[in-house]
Amino acid sequence: MIIYIFGNPDLPMDSLPLRLLPQLRKQFPDITFEVKDPNEDWDVTEDLVVIDTAVGVKDVTVFNDLNSFTPAPRLSMHDFDALANMRLLQKIGKIKTVKIIGVPPEMGEEEAMEKVVTEVRPR
Repeated sequence: MIIYIFGNPDLPMDSLPLRLLPQLRKQFPDITFEVKDPNEDWDVTEDLVVIDTAVGVKDVTVFNDLNSFTPAPRLSMHDFDALANMRLLQKIGKIKTVKIIGVPPEMGEEEAMEKVVTEVRPR
């Protein structure tokens, strides 16, 4: 299984998923965690699993549908973001299912880790 991690280490508001990464790798050695940039080429599997910052949620939240998100305005290719990329990949059939684990930016690392582990752990 591959889980993609999104975030920006230079922005505290968008870096929590990246700060959880070392602990996640220790906790789940059989899972591959890959940091992805929204503007690079993605070699994804049909079942996409992502951990990302989710502005506007109060708790770690799982989204199973890309329609749960409001697209950001796009005026140029510079504005092409992760959601636009995922929607494109879904439209061309490269993605069949989506699971996005959204982490609130203001949540503490320890609490976020505990809740993300619950969502990553196979059921």
